[in-house]
Amino acid sequence: MECAVFLDRDGTIIKERNYLTNISQIKPVQGVKKALFNLKKSGYLNIIITNQSAVARGLITEKKLREIHNYLISNLTYHRKKVIDDIYYSPFHKDGTISRYKIEHPDRKPGTGMIQKAVKKHTIDLQTSYFVGDSLSDMQCAQNAGLKKILVLTGYGRRTLEICRKEDIRLEYTAKNISDAANYILSQK
Repeated sequence: MECAVFLDRDGTIIKERNYLTNISQIKPVQGVKKALFNLKKSGYLNIIITNQSAVARGLITEKKLREIHNYLISNLTYHRKKVIDDIYYSPFHKDGTISRYKIEHPDRKPGTGMIQKAVKKHTIDLQTSYFVGDSLSDMQCAQNAGLKKILVLTGYGRRTLEICRKEDIRLEYTAKNISDAANYILSQK
């Protein structure tokens, strides 16, 4: 079985931007390429798990979103080596304006639908895997899936840390950023 690092997209590996709708808006966080390369080199699969309600809200099409994700896979490289193994996204939101996406769906974090799809495709051992993210829904998804939870203090991370403390959500580690998170994961192997 494989071990994986599940990664939130916005606020974790790229800078937070509400409703990213264009490739030109992508700004990788500092050190992300090397961090993901080091995880991959150590045997982890790097899999992005992201809620993308912009689709449900009619701000972007699924086709355009897939173009953005293909760009991420192709351009987030380190010494010309690919560092992202797969991307799963949930286009659903109960308050959306596009009827086919305007539903509550198990893929949407904190649901574990995207994680379960990745486990099935890649034969992942959840007990040896991690989830790195900046939001409460990331940490709840990780908890629901039985993953080790790492909160990064980028994006919405600082606000999320306070909520996790109030709600007694126990984190494996609180990281300054994705580089710190990767270093922690590698130190535990």
